[in-house]
Parts: sequence; structure tokens; C-alpha cells
Amino acid sequence: MAFTPLHDRVVVRRVQSDEKTAGGLIIPDSAKEKPAEGEIVAVGAGARDEAGNRIAPDVKAGDRVLFGKWSGTEVQIDGEELLIMKESDIMGIITGAKAAKAA
Repeated sequence: MAFTPLHDRVVVRRVQSDEKTAGGLIIPDSAKEKPAEGEIVAVGAGARDEAGNRIAPDVKAGDRVLFGKWSGTEVQIDGEELLIMKESDIMGIITGAKAAKAA
């Protein structure tokens, strides 16, 4: 990727959700909500505290994360739709079987 986020910003690729409900109904594209789950593509070096020391980010490239529904700014980089958001917009890192299954 030819883009590196600055400070405490991260680049996130949305992860597509299932197209069927638990009952087997197919959800049309027009009725789908944008997923609030994604994979970290790139991470900035981190913010600085008042003393000028760098605060290391808690996430790294490849992490599966949950973020707020309206978080981030949608951009196109290398023809791919991605989100740029502050690390503080991320609610948590997904670990375990679900993250391994999607990878």
C-alpha cells in the first residue's frame, strides 16, 4: 500500500457480513447495513503525550476490530474502499475462533 496514516490514525478494510439471515433468508444489498467490523490494513506511529513521548498504538496490521457505525472517513486507495479513523474510534479487537475463521 502506498499510504501510511499519521499519528494515531489507522486504515481499516470493512469485512463483509453474511448475506443470509439465521432463518435462511437472503438479504438484498439495498437492505444491508455497512458492517462495523474490519481488518486493520495500516497503523500510524502513534500519538504524542504532553511531554512529547510517543504513545504506541494498541492495534497492529492484520487485527480484526469492531468500530462505531459512523466512525472514520471513507476513502479509495489503490482502487479499494477503505476507512481512515482514529484509534480511539475502535471499540475492541476480535480474538479467537471467529477471527481465525474469517482469516
